[in-house]
Amino acid sequence: MTAAARELMVSQSAVSTAIAQLEKELGVQLLLRQHARGLVPTAAGHDFYQELHRFLGHAAELEETARNAGGAMVGRLSVGCFSTLAPFHLPSLLTEFERRYPEVRVQINEAEHAQLKQALRDGTCELALMYGYDLDEDIDRIMVADAVPYVIVSAQHRLAHRKRVWLTDLADDPMVLLDLPHTTAYFTSLMASVGVQPRVRFRSSGYETVRALVAHGHGFALLNQRPHEETTYDGERAVVLELRDKLPPLEVVVTWMRGIRLTRRAQAFITMAGQQRHGRQ
Repeated sequence: MTAAARELMVSQSAVSTAIAQLEKELGVQLLLRQHARGLVPTAAGHDFYQELHRFLGHAAELEETARNAGGAMVGRLSVGCFSTLAPFHLPSLLTEFERRYPEVRVQINEAEHAQLKQALRDGTCELALMYGYDLDEDIDRIMVADAVPYVIVSAQHRLAHRKRVWLTDLADDPMVLLDLPHTTAYFTSLMASVGVQPRVRFRSSGYETVRALVAHGHGFALLNQRPHEETTYDGERAVVLELRDKLPPLEVVVTWMRGIRLTRRAQAFITMAGQQRHGRQ
């Protein structure tokens, strides 16, 4: 309450009175006043905030549209991105979007899967680039890429000279696991689908850490995002082997909340992302 009063340059009592009047007019309590924690939103207050956040976003867009009638698209677009996807897909999407709409300011929020879903729901991000798993019914999506699983091994590995392998060829090898929420279950399910029980030697949430450990001979790894170069950060090689097994790829998708009215900026980003996918096919 004090911070809000300071930002609005009014007294704290004025803010408190305004909130009380708003609750009276709406006929619902928006905030709980707790001695130790200050103000916390009720369930109704949280829902009201989400709707108000979107309303203000559209109000700002309406103002910008009026000021720039007949001109270029302007304003701010907040896009979330799953952390391991960001270096592979985000730069090209942003480059093309900036080429088409140079007056739009894109704000990026890198996070994990659950955090991105929450960011969509609370309005922190209007769109999010993420994998297509574990998406609830209130989230819409458009697929922008397929992420096909593959194996990496060290340059000294007995199979490094091959182009393609079966997962069963690695059944007795230790595994370096990219250990992220949902990613772990996905990779272990791929192994289980061909009857292999992985012997996990190391786990890491860092994509490049996994590649480096493999390059130094600590095991093989399953991955989906594929860099153009096999060289790791420390100069070793993580050799890419394609899989003979028919394993399901992960979908890379742009997501947004179902039922909300997207800004023109968000609609343009979705359209562009879909066009880039068709261009790659």
